[in-house]
Amino acid sequence: MKFLRLFSRKPTFSDDALDLVLSNEDVSDPEYGIDDGYTFNIFRHKTRDYVGYVSLRLGESPGLYYLGHIGYRIEEKHRGHGYAARACYLMLPLLQRLHLGSVVITNNVENVASRKTCERLGCELERIADVPREYRTLCAGATQKCRYIWRMDGAEKAYNKLS
Repeated sequence: MKFLRLFSRKPTFSDDALDLVLSNEDVSDPEYGIDDGYTFNIFRHKTRDYVGYVSLRLGESPGLYYLGHIGYRIEEKHRGHGYAARACYLMLPLLQRLHLGSVVITNNVENVASRKTCERLGCELERIADVPREYRTLCAGATQKCRYIWRMDGAEKAYNKLS
């Protein structure tokens, strides 16, 4: 089921800090088990000041085990404001419409900022996994990944701590 079929217009999600605007609704990669997905550009609220992007990858596969369902990148000049966590939270209506009870977010062990983002979201660190050689290219050469589980039932409570 495509996301745009769930909504009557090009979807955007906003709060008082950010706007998410759909930029790509075809984030599939059968080779790695990504069935579908969406990428949103992140802008500062009511501006076209580009902050970064956030993606949702749908599917289950060995590749997604290491890559995760959600990925994000914040431009360097916008880091340190909690924008990645806000962007993830803003996708909550989409996650709920897709009936996802939880999603996985992975990051590199040394990426302290991304790990803090997961903590802000209320994610649980499931484990630090060694990345097999065959998935290292997919994971930009990473040899280990932190696997965080973000459960939707506590997501709104975690978002209130961001505000």
